[in-house]
Amino acid sequence: MKRLFSILTIAAVMAVCNFSAQASTTALPLTNTTITAAQDEQADQPMADDGEDLSFTQTLKKRFIEGGPAFMGIVLLCLILGLAIAIERIIYLNLATTNTKKLAQDVEDALNSGGVEAAKEVCRNTSGPVASIYYQGLDRVDEGVDAAEKAVVAYGGVQMGQLEKNVSWVSLFIALAPMLGFMGTVLGMIEAFDRIEAAGDMQPSLVAGGIKVALLTTVFGLIVAIILQIFYNYIIAKIDSIVNDMEDASITLIDLLVRHKNPTIKK
Repeated sequence: MKRLFSILTIAAVMAVCNFSAQASTTALPLTNTTITAAQDEQADQPMADDGEDLSFTQTLKKRFIEGGPAFMGIVLLCLILGLAIAIERIIYLNLATTNTKKLAQDVEDALNSGGVEAAKEVCRNTSGPVASIYYQGLDRVDEGVDAAEKAVVAYGGVQMGQLEKNVSWVSLFIALAPMLGFMGTVLGMIEAFDRIEAAGDMQPSLVAGGIKVALLTTVFGLIVAIILQIFYNYIIAKIDSIVNDMEDASITLIDLLVRHKNPTIKK
């Protein structure tokens, strides 16, 4: 998983750098002279722009460039890194999902037929945190059921930490993306007022252009936060489901060990 995350991170950084470089070469510098040139160009090409049917990716790239590659690149980096962590967690959590009922039945059959060592072998051949917890409990059964129960509880906390690993980074990017968007909006508004001050006149085109550029950063920041929030909620729900399975499986294991130590106890 570390190797997968490293590959995704490197690919994300390269994609952001390439996209930002293309955007910086295409974007118009925000100076007084180029603002006038941009306004003239827009005035000369209204019909061509209105008649042009841009695809979704072309429209997205156009809006990205209009928002400015500086802040938009950082917001895009938050999206890519957040998605990389989320995808890594989803893959890990899906691999960690175990059929606990089947595992409990296999462990019980192994205990009845081959004893503790056979049950431990079943756990070794099964992936997932539930199997690891079973193995730790079976490994301490010779010290008594109480020792096995303490081992199960302690190792359950360790497995929960593994399930929640790096999830806090996703929540960080969820909070960071709209904050960066708002910061870009504030800076864009300041720049728009600077243009008005430099021009010495309240021209609607200057104000409208500055406000549009400023609001684009907020829009993209909110879009990134919404996308990552969906993945984050899925990951949290998956973790809760696995933790519930771990708790139920722990209770089942203790009951199995008690019956194994006291064969006269019925189910």
